[in-house]
Parts: sequence; C-alpha cells; structure tokens
Amino acid sequence: MGKVSLEGIEFHAFHGVFTEEKKLGNRFTVDIHVDTDFKKAMLEDDLTETVDYSKLYQIAKSHMEEPVKLLEHLGHLMLQDILKEYSDLKRVDIIIKKHNPALGGVVNYSVVKVSYPEDYQ
Repeated sequence: MGKVSLEGIEFHAFHGVFTEEKKLGNRFTVDIHVDTDFKKAMLEDDLTETVDYSKLYQIAKSHMEEPVKLLEHLGHLMLQDILKEYSDLKRVDIIIKKHNPALGGVVNYSVVKVSYPEDYQ
C-alpha cells in the first residue's frame, strides 16, 4: 500500500455563487491524495502499475475549467472521474481551497474536502 499525491495545484477559475466570482474568478489550490497498492510498480519500475499523477492533474484541470457554484460539487466531479480512471483505489481525498473568498472580512481561504470512501466521523 502506498500514497500518491499532488499538492498545491494552482488555478485561476470562476467557481462560485456570487456574480463577482463568476465574472472575475479567483485563485484556487487543489490537493489530491490517493491510497493504492503500488508494490508491483516499486519492484518493476512500471508506470502502468501505479497511479499516473499526470492523469490526476488533467482530471483536476478539466474540472477547474468548467465553472460550478459549489466546491462540494466540484470535488464530487473530480472524485467520480478519478474513480472511473482508477477503480481499485483504497482511498481518495480531494481538498479544494478558494483563496480570499469574498465574505466581507479577511479570510485566507475556504476549504472543502471530499473523500472516498466517505468519512462519517
């Protein structure tokens, strides 16, 4: 068992509920962590036996380019595509941060975490 991660993927995107967010966009950071069995990849030096993080990046990028209202929905869409590509993953965590959300005060970022299997803690 092992973990493959991409951390700090940055995008300028247009997700949000408010008109300003849809018009001006905002800075977002995405982290993707997947737990998988990559023992064979370790032994054989074979990319096909692990999660190709360039595919994870492309999944995130494609969804960041299609505006949605809620980060929860955005995370769900990314999660679904990751699981379509890699159905045998043991765990997936996607963390999406919206930098400086327009809330009328100083807030570094709002954060949504979507996980598979779901957390019920």
